Amino acid sequence: MEVQGRIIPIQVIRSDRKSIGLEIRQDTSVIARVPYRLSDKGLETFLEKHTEWILCKRKLAGKRQDYRRFTNAPPFSQLTAKEREQIKEKIAARVKYYCEVMGVTVGRITIRNQKTRWGSCSSKGNVNFNYQLYYLPEKLLDYVVVHELAHRRHMNHSSLFWTEVGRYFPDFQECRKQLGEYGLAQNEVR
Repeated sequence: MEVQGRIIPIQVIRSDRKSIGLEIRQDTSVIARVPYRLSDKGLETFLEKHTEWILCKRKLAGKRQDYRRFTNAPPFSQLTAKEREQIKEKIAARVKYYCEVMGVTVGRITIRNQKTRWGSCSSKGNVNFNYQLYYLPEKLLDYVVVHELAHRRHMNHSSLFWTEVGRYFPDFQECRKQLGEYGLAQNEVR
């Protein structure tokens, strides 16, 4: 896409979806998720109509990137097997503790090098955590654990979900804010 003489690359991902979705990543890259049935001309028209929105959101993402702190985690590929095991043990211990407190169970606990998420919970009860949580203040690690375990009761972000989080982590809003000040370090060598 060309705007005011500047080329803005847009990654287009086609799928069975019914509507168009635009995403501006932390690094200001743009992703357009579009239905298979949408023509290139239709996509071009859509992007032209949303040029102002794209430029505004890219500028905002760039400003966020300027003030964002990073975890100072070493690249995942440089961690030894022992270091990876230490990370998993620490996070698994917090999961076990909060499972008992909250009265929930989980399936597998996986530690990953996720690019955009601190954690996730599948409908089968498997939980994934970003290895970089290990390098954050423990309170933020605990908040992410409670957040993901609350999904064992509510697989959404409804008011019931946030009530559940608040029941076990009363200052979750402050932790959410602090977590938002951190960017996931994209420090892998490619």
